[in-house]
Amino acid sequence: MNKKMLAGALAACLSSAFAPAMAAAGAQCDGMTRLDVTTPAGFCVAVLADGLKFPRGVLPLTNGDILVTDMTGWTPKQGKLWLLQRKAAGPGYERKLLLDKLDRPNGIVQGPDGLVYVGEVGRIFRFDLRDPARAVTDVIGGTAKTPRLPGLGLHLLTNMRFSPKGDLYVNVGSSTDHCENDGKAPDPAKACPSAEGPEALGAIREYTMAWPAGTVTSWRTHARGLRNSMALAFHPATGELWQAENARDAIQAAMPQLKSDENLPHEELNLIKSDRHYGWPYCYDDNVASPEYPKTACDAQFAAPERLLPGHAAPLGMTFYTASRFPALYKNSLIIGYHGYRSNGHRLVALLPDKAGAPLGKSVELIGNWERKGKQGRGAPVDVKQGQDGDIYMADDHNGLVLKLHYAAAKP
Repeated sequence: MNKKMLAGALAACLSSAFAPAMAAAGAQCDGMTRLDVTTPAGFCVAVLADGLKFPRGVLPLTNGDILVTDMTGWTPKQGKLWLLQRKAAGPGYERKLLLDKLDRPNGIVQGPDGLVYVGEVGRIFRFDLRDPARAVTDVIGGTAKTPRLPGLGLHLLTNMRFSPKGDLYVNVGSSTDHCENDGKAPDPAKACPSAEGPEALGAIREYTMAWPAGTVTSWRTHARGLRNSMALAFHPATGELWQAENARDAIQAAMPQLKSDENLPHEELNLIKSDRHYGWPYCYDDNVASPEYPKTACDAQFAAPERLLPGHAAPLGMTFYTASRFPALYKNSLIIGYHGYRSNGHRLVALLPDKAGAPLGKSVELIGNWERKGKQGRGAPVDVKQGQDGDIYMADDHNGLVLKLHYAAAKP
């Protein structure tokens, strides 16, 4: 087992250096209901909002309010955008509907212009929170000159991040799991048609932006061979783009000798470079040829992952931690939510920086034991963002929750 595979195998369980904290019945976290999970000492998880239908994206604002995209389900044009406003007296939030009838809204970010950018299927639009009319302007798709996003097949949701230079990087998920066609395996002698070319699926697109207008001047496929890039983050020191890959499923069907696919393939952590191909669907793990493409020379053609993550963990959101509220250990760590329903999912981890500052150090479990307990459901974190207060905010779509990881033992 090489170093990358060993790191991936250990990623879900390396938290023993910290004494765990468990929630007692009726316990509070920062004045709000405390989730019954295990965290390192000094941390707790607060329930900020419940009763949402399918929350996916969170955007903590500088005034303490929070924006939340709620798909409500997979039916088109039923999504909502909520504003969680801090109560005038006492802890907690009040919920206010801002936008309705959105098409499966997922990603939400604040642009360099201070406006709010929301990703729907095929479209990204923006609006000004200060505008009482909530007028929206299309940036990609809709009425914009820039063509709509593909929004096809299995991975049609939109997520995005602005680079330090102000350009917009957008996930374009693959339409299939491993380039199958109506359930049939792909032809190993041919390239996967949807994964290649200037409009490849399974890619990250780069949209060059003009400021202060906030308009797209051009776009291109920045990197490809990436099945589904829901988790994206720019490194705070280097400005480099990191991606956590949701690797393929159904490998056991093509590998009948495999007794279990519980831990295979691994998810991946990739350092994204311009014009590189990262191997999907031809290769998996540390550049191992996929069973459907057994003769592929992976190392000669494709970029290998920087790190392997636990199999089927389903990383759907991540952020670099740059605040000072948490212990210094976590500074510039990469905090990732594992959404998966299998054994490696339903947790939040921090990948600590190595000596070079890359997120390749020890994996520390920040939220574990996130299981069904009474009325509490198994965790399913999606978007993960840092708030102005230095806490970590996240959406849990399976349970309709907005949560925050709070460090109670913070410096005054």
